[in-house]
Amino acid sequence: MAELFSADWMNNLKDAWNADPEVSGKLAEIGFNSVITCGFKNEDQPRGVFVVENGECVRAGDYDGSTPDWDMRADRENWLKWASDGIGMTGLGTAFAMGKLKFLSGDFKGMIKDPRMAGPFVKSFALMGKIDTE
Repeated sequence: MAELFSADWMNNLKDAWNADPEVSGKLAEIGFNSVITCGFKNEDQPRGVFVVENGECVRAGDYDGSTPDWDMRADRENWLKWASDGIGMTGLGTAFAMGKLKFLSGDFKGMIKDPRMAGPFVKSFALMGKIDTE
């Protein structure tokens, strides 16, 4: 079992991401490159970092001070809920609108309007459910 957003957890997500053609493959098709960080709303810094080059995660682990293109924050309880239950497009929009999911970096509204990015983004939450999380 890995602690949410720990190096082990992030690397498990990396493996699941790279093995899923609906995520890494679809993002490779559009040449998606990004530094993604995740963490909790009440903390100054994110906990984990996830580096994507041409759709594939090339590095994941503990946050290392990298400047994120996307910095997503939520309460621990919400992250665990979304990881176990998944989140659809409607749930994602609701979470954003209600402030349950915050983007300290990144253009959520632009991303969600682009199905080439929105689909893989929603599917990435389902990948979290495959990780045995503490």
